[in-house]
Amino acid sequence: MQASLPMYDFASVRGATDRFWQAIRAALGMGPETLMRDGTVWEAWQHPDLLLSQTCGLPYRARLHGKVTLIGTPDYGLPGCGPGDYNSVFVARADDPREALSEFQGARFAVNSATSQSGWAGPIIDARSKGVRFGDPVKTGAHAASARAVAAGQAEIAALDAVSWHFMQQEEAFARRLKVVDTTSPTPGLPYITSLDGDPQALFDAIAQAISDLPDADRTALSIKGIVRIPAEKYLAVPTPAPPEFP
Repeated sequence: MQASLPMYDFASVRGATDRFWQAIRAALGMGPETLMRDGTVWEAWQHPDLLLSQTCGLPYRARLHGKVTLIGTPDYGLPGCGPGDYNSVFVARADDPREALSEFQGARFAVNSATSQSGWAGPIIDARSKGVRFGDPVKTGAHAASARAVAAGQAEIAALDAVSWHFMQQEEAFARRLKVVDTTSPTPGLPYITSLDGDPQALFDAIAQAISDLPDADRTALSIKGIVRIPAEKYLAVPTPAPPEFP
């Protein structure tokens, strides 16, 4: 069996993440001793012996639906979002005189991945609904790399998962050189998944118990409030724009 929690495995909360896994494992009564941190997220998500992982809404609806089983969605208690939902923040350099998203028409937009709901799909749909179209995208490979690209002037604007932004503000010096200029509309958050023959109810119950059993300090560090059920249909109904065309 294999387990991973790759989406918010920031250095500052790695110990809390490991303790969270141990609490899940204890409540479940089985599972590997440690989380897998080698390989790619796609290898983890598609592992034939997958017990538990966390993915993103766009990979789920584009490639994983029908190949994995949804367990539930963590609730991070984000402002302006319903239970289990999340959104993205548009960030620009703090010294950029532009204050509104509408002023970034044609701006260089840093993109972490073409398969990212929070870094590409959600922000692009949201920006276009407000009449804003960005210029040539800048490929970065990660939310933190997108933020760094903006801070360094290699891009003018980026969209960051609000939970990732929360952690960046705590541990990354470059975050102080950025400002939030807008937020996207909420969409279903990053779900926990298991293999097709996994037991989603047992895992849901174990995760809920683990969240309850965590010390307050670890729950606060992980910014996790609980776990909710969001049906697959809600994930599949989220629109997906065409992938970015990198110059």
